[in-house]
Amino acid sequence: MQFRQCYQLREPRSSRPRHARKSRCHSWSLILPLLFLLFAPLPLLAETEGENEGAPLPPAGELATVPIGYLKQEVKRIIPLSRLNVEPEDLGIAGAEIALKDNNTTGRFTKQQFTLEVERVPAGGDAVQALEKLVESGHHFVLVDAPAETLLRLSDAVKDKDVLLFNIRAPDVGLREENCRANVLHTAPDRAMLADALAQYLVWKKWPRWFVVKGVFPEDLAYLDALRRAAKRFGGTIVEEREYKETPGARRSDSGQLQIQRQMPVFTQGAPSYDVVVVADEKEVFGPYLPYRTWDPRPVAGTAGLTAMSWHPAHEQWGATQMQNRFQRFAKRFMLPLDYQAWVAVRAVGESASRAGSDFAPINAYLRGDEFGLAAFKGQKVTFRTWDGQLRQPIIVAGPDLPVSMSPQEGFLHERAEVDTLGIDEPESKCKFQ
Repeated sequence: MQFRQCYQLREPRSSRPRHARKSRCHSWSLILPLLFLLFAPLPLLAETEGENEGAPLPPAGELATVPIGYLKQEVKRIIPLSRLNVEPEDLGIAGAEIALKDNNTTGRFTKQQFTLEVERVPAGGDAVQALEKLVESGHHFVLVDAPAETLLRLSDAVKDKDVLLFNIRAPDVGLREENCRANVLHTAPDRAMLADALAQYLVWKKWPRWFVVKGVFPEDLAYLDALRRAAKRFGGTIVEEREYKETPGARRSDSGQLQIQRQMPVFTQGAPSYDVVVVADEKEVFGPYLPYRTWDPRPVAGTAGLTAMSWHPAHEQWGATQMQNRFQRFAKRFMLPLDYQAWVAVRAVGESASRAGSDFAPINAYLRGDEFGLAAFKGQKVTFRTWDGQLRQPIIVAGPDLPVSMSPQEGFLHERAEVDTLGIDEPESKCKFQ
């Protein structure tokens, strides 16, 4: 097919009638392909929406293989209040798999092949043994989908080996502070980053007075600590902390809605003057019940209502629509934060391998260096902090249906990069790599 571009010669209005104006056309049948070949970079080709996903790889003997492992520790979880929050069976794994496709698209040009092997560990099973199995089979890069205590055991087990672990789930601040490990990078944001992102938006909205409702579990208290730090850091004021003492029970009974409708207003009654209810309830014991049921008509934020997260299924800016559509076709569901965190980890390995080669040492060094940067649908490239291994990234602040904002917020300045206003900055870091 031949493409032609025409344009009209500009002449005075009175010179000739409209139907008689001359036009000139140029043939672009040869120019367009040449321009594409000259200016289309490899990263653009790699992220084209699935056009080459089914194309065959070159013969295996011509490719350098970079194997990636995925270790998933099953954990007993309470049933979430909402059926919408039940974890998919392939949560996280699907994100790693679609990132693998992206890596192999680029690998056709760099003569590299990326593979993924998943090890599922049952609740109470031996995660260290599963990791050793991956390492013995040549996996130097392993995504860890597990709680903090499991991640620390795994890190110590391979301390003296050429193995790099990616923490894609655990939000514990201690993993980036006193318990940081040299062989761990974190694509999951920690609670400090999430609390800071939310706090910046609340302060930007001029909602500085917070009525905090907290749960009784260690995760709730850890998030509460992050909220206290964020309030002090950005000018928020916690007017009261009120504890919800009940633990999970029969939370889906038929008569539950009437009971909750009566209970929540009474529970939130009598608080000092405040702008927003901030919830610290990571296990979802009561938090999702608070929106629209508080005594005073106030917005709800924190672990319920308006929430900070690495990814949202309705995020569409900076090319994210392309990612969302590809993931939905691939996994037959929406992309969730853990999927995104796994995607970033696998893509980080792929991006570094395309620049530094296929061996562990140069990939590991490139990941941690100043030249590394990954386009990750956040409006800027994401990188790893040298002082604690945390991925620095903008954080989405969103409601259940739509993103509301993206932190860091306008006006929160930093001497190097505004994104470092989220989480533990270098001068305050307690990390001394072990």
